[in-house]
Amino acid sequence: MNNGFIRIGGAVPKVTVCDCKKNTDEILQLIEAAKKNSVQILVFPELCITGYTCGDLFGQEILLEEAKGALQRILDYSVHLNMLIVVGMPIAADEQLFNCAVLLLNGKILGVIPKTSIPNHGEFYERRWFSSSLSKISDEIDLCGQIVPFGTDLLFKSKNYSSLCIGVEICEDLWTPIPPSSFQCLYGASLILNLSASNEAVGKSDYRKNLISQQSARCMAGYVYVSSGYGESTTDIVFGGHSMIFENGILLKERAPFADDMSLIFSELDLERLALERRKSSSFMNLIGSMDDSKKYRIIPFELSPQAIDNLTRYIDPHPFVPSNQETMALRCQEIFSIQVNGLRKRLEHTGSKTAVVGISGGLDSTLALLVCVATFDKLNLDRKNILGITMPGFGTTDRTYNNALDLMRNLGVTIREIPIADACMQHFKDIGHDPSIHDATYENTQARERTQILMDIANKENGLVIGTGDLSELALGWATYNGDHMSMYGVNGSIPKTLVRSLISWIADSKMDEKAKATLVDILNTPVSPELLPPTEDGEIHQKTEDIVGPYELHDFFLYYVVRFGFSPSKIVYLAEHAFKEKYDRDTILKWIKVFYRRFFSQQFKRSCLPDGPKVGSVSLSPRGDWRMPSDASSRIWLDEIDEIINR
Repeated sequence: MNNGFIRIGGAVPKVTVCDCKKNTDEILQLIEAAKKNSVQILVFPELCITGYTCGDLFGQEILLEEAKGALQRILDYSVHLNMLIVVGMPIAADEQLFNCAVLLLNGKILGVIPKTSIPNHGEFYERRWFSSSLSKISDEIDLCGQIVPFGTDLLFKSKNYSSLCIGVEICEDLWTPIPPSSFQCLYGASLILNLSASNEAVGKSDYRKNLISQQSARCMAGYVYVSSGYGESTTDIVFGGHSMIFENGILLKERAPFADDMSLIFSELDLERLALERRKSSSFMNLIGSMDDSKKYRIIPFELSPQAIDNLTRYIDPHPFVPSNQETMALRCQEIFSIQVNGLRKRLEHTGSKTAVVGISGGLDSTLALLVCVATFDKLNLDRKNILGITMPGFGTTDRTYNNALDLMRNLGVTIREIPIADACMQHFKDIGHDPSIHDATYENTQARERTQILMDIANKENGLVIGTGDLSELALGWATYNGDHMSMYGVNGSIPKTLVRSLISWIADSKMDEKAKATLVDILNTPVSPELLPPTEDGEIHQKTEDIVGPYELHDFFLYYVVRFGFSPSKIVYLAEHAFKEKYDRDTILKWIKVFYRRFFSQQFKRSCLPDGPKVGSVSLSPRGDWRMPSDASSRIWLDEIDEIINR
């Protein structure tokens, strides 16, 4: 089972200019290395059989014949390999010479693609030897005794991988205003292969990398770029063998320029992810209708038997909402916090409210909401005293969270109000005839709704807004009391998952707080997540720990990301989770909690269907007015059945 993945690679042989036999020896060694690593699509550099820097020797017939003999050796070697191999070589056709990419599989040539954009500026003068594909005449050529398709109008469609369609461009083709790959992807290509011979110059590698990243992102495609390296002539320029594998703008693997210890790179392309991204993007295929009808492609079918990929080499981030790089983390947190602050700023200005009302529990979510309020009031030049922090101790409140709530509000200089809720809840139990010794949903939700009523009434009294504290993870699991903490007048955390809430508070503590406030925030970060609706333990510790009940938030955030962002099946998400959390959670644990996730995600949609307003900050949101529209009575059966099938295997 490959779960939509196929392993693709790029190889940089040590070239000896004009020595086709020696170059082929290198190519075959790299093919063998790729085979041992289960690579199924392997790309070599431009003109790798002869070398790119042959100059006027490209006019020697013996070199061209030697190149064809070398190609035949590669063809013979490829029989039964189950590997699509792409090599570069000069080919004479239509009384011209073309710089070509040759695709071969199991001893057969699938097609030949001539280069279109022939550079003739600066250090490049290819037009001295090569013609552009625009001047070709034939649609087929005879190569190594095979009649094969010839042209730039070729797309290679797999019979076995339903989403795999390959387009090819050569070096300079990518650097044009509209690269061939743009058209190829609009007509179905999901993977672009680029054979290149790009020399190194100061700053060029960074530009090249950005160029490929952008093109793969615009095309929502995989992109393998392989450039010539050591061995090419250094008469005037030097080649570094810079090679990269991208997926929709994300770098999967790179061979840096002059990395002599790395001749082969490979990674796994997620074909299913690309297909789902394209289907979700309504603007991607809309361009087809406005394009020139004369742009047609010949589809070349090929059969590449799928291989199981037991161990992914690509990195699967266990925390997809949280940047792993510290420098990126700081920039991302600043951006997210700014979105939250400016969303609340606009809402306060629009409503004319000068007061914000926040329930402060001493937990993560209310802490972040309060920090957003403080930054917003500072931006509006409003007195922080107009932020009313309401702490409402109840049956489950512990000294730790209570003191942290008070310390936080004091450190931030907001107005503190303490309104205990125990007596009001006991009166309510009496009114509705509930036995307070029964610690059921009524017991818990009464407290949550009492707190929300207090906040709403104070907001009315003070002409303010209740600022919601609930986060994206809680919304996904329905871990909120309907019309209790589920409700507010503006929810600043509504599209921020729990794992990211932690990161934001940690960043704020490190970058924006004095030592006293930082110490409080650090203790809040170290406090177990809990709604504190059940009485504490005998020693005063938190009795009700959320992650013991619904499961680890880092797992649920992982599930949420792949369910909503990509629509992956449970089996694929389990496969990814096993790789991402292999050092922390075993398969049984992952299966246990993903079943909980799907049950709660479907059953709790009714809470998400009536969410308060709040800013979207990332690629996943559950707002019914934004990214997520789901019927509240949808059945979860097919998802849970698939999980049960995995469990029972």
